[in-house]
Amino acid sequence: MAGERLHRDGYIPRIVDAQIERYLRVFGAVEIAGTKWCGKTWAALERGASASYVDENLDLARADPAMMLLGDRPHIIDEWQRVPQIWDYVRHEVDRTRGTRGAYILTGSATPAFGSKAEAPAHSGAGRIGRVRMHPMTLAETGESNGKVSLAGLFEHRFEPCRCNGDTPGLVEAACRGGWPEAIDMVSADAQLIAREYLNTTFSSSFPAVGLDPDIARRVSASIARNLGQATTYKTILMDMFGAEEEPAAFADETKVRRYLDALKGMFILEEVPGWVPAARDKRRFTVKPKRYLADPSLACALLGMSLQALLADWQTFGLVFENLVIRDLSVYARSLDLLDSTPVRYYRDDSGLECDAIVQLADGRWAAFEIKVSEDKASAGVESLKRVRKKVCGNPRSRTREPEFMAVIVGVGEYAREVEDGIYVIPVRALGC
Repeated sequence: MAGERLHRDGYIPRIVDAQIERYLRVFGAVEIAGTKWCGKTWAALERGASASYVDENLDLARADPAMMLLGDRPHIIDEWQRVPQIWDYVRHEVDRTRGTRGAYILTGSATPAFGSKAEAPAHSGAGRIGRVRMHPMTLAETGESNGKVSLAGLFEHRFEPCRCNGDTPGLVEAACRGGWPEAIDMVSADAQLIAREYLNTTFSSSFPAVGLDPDIARRVSASIARNLGQATTYKTILMDMFGAEEEPAAFADETKVRRYLDALKGMFILEEVPGWVPAARDKRRFTVKPKRYLADPSLACALLGMSLQALLADWQTFGLVFENLVIRDLSVYARSLDLLDSTPVRYYRDDSGLECDAIVQLADGRWAAFEIKVSEDKASAGVESLKRVRKKVCGNPRSRTREPEFMAVIVGVGEYAREVEDGIYVIPVRALGC
């Protein structure tokens, strides 16, 4: 049944919009999943004709999940994961009529997989429900990147040099403010209230709701913030959490740390970047433990208690926060690529210590390598590191690993996007887009 769209005034277009539209044409239902407050419901309202809000009708939804499916289509079911059985009801409803497309839009800020397995959906929904991942806004979406250097264009060998804003305080401000839609017109000091409130609400409500301790959740999250971009072991995180105690094992163990990390992933707060293993290479020679980041750099600032002024005075810490920002943006831009394989961003590190901050690989085997440097004066070192990676990975003529389509150093404080050698670029993050 058709109905009027539930447009929200002032909706800011998102990069993921094109994927949502495509999935609505292909699948019977679409799930938009991601961090709380990142704009999932707004994106759904742009396309929905009616809506059910599970949070507001929780008792009814638990008693009769089918009631949440009533309404003109496309029908939105907001925060469906509060009653996981809704997923199966949607799947069955899609199966009832052959050729059903775009009937339901589900939004969720957590996956039931980290909670009770007894309540998890009985079926994956494969072929019926398309899954779209949404992140907080990128610099291109907030208008802080001009987006003149296209990631998709680079894979097609299209590039034009350009210039962008290069002021340092503005970059730090963007990281502190983060990509929350409600904060894009705020100064960073006010926007940090949103990040802190997000964390406080998550620790005080979401973790106890699944039987986890809010204090341990906060300690695990703070450890991630202190070790951004590191493939830290459970033991390292445990010692970071309780190292000041005489017997850290009395408070938690590695199994418990893993459980809290799984919960943070399930709530889309924690982003794990897996290791990349080139074709025809011995996996034992490569680091495959995931590197960990937070969903938004503003969360790292809040957990570390770092303000704009504090980060300007502590360039080393800002380097970690900046890397988190780039991984967020690169993940969104990569997800918009038609031929992306299952993982948007990986990283490279072998047993000799040679590493590369980010790898984007397409389903047809094409790939690109990225180094992340906070300032322009480190760009040349990044270029040399990329060249070493290329030589190591592709230098053996018997290797089946193809040459990268391009390589790039993404810098924070810089004004000029340029090609420094054939197929190697220096790109300020405020010139990068999808």
